[in-house]
Amino acid sequence: MLVITTPTLEGHPIQQYLGMVSGETIAGVNMFKDIGASLSNMFGGRASSYENELQEAARTAVGEMCGRAEQMGANAVVGVHVDYFTAGADNGMLAAIATGTAVIV
Repeated sequence: MLVITTPTLEGHPIQQYLGMVSGETIAGVNMFKDIGASLSNMFGGRASSYENELQEAARTAVGEMCGRAEQMGANAVVGVHVDYFTAGADNGMLAAIATGTAVIV
């Protein structure tokens, strides 16, 4: 499955547009990651535990999106965009949503 952020694929004309496709994931952030991020915030530096969670959430969301695109008969997804946000009353959850257009090239 080819996944790109641009709306077209140079050298490979889109034969058919199958429609919008998305993938979502929500990941809980545990107490230890919160403590580590708080220390990074206090003393400076990067919150690598949060960064790793965001990267994994994006990979999972894109994977879900690709699975749904394959079910539609697509062999590529163009115009892909990944959004991140916090969810839950206490914002203890990180979420990622990947969206794009399922196509046949």
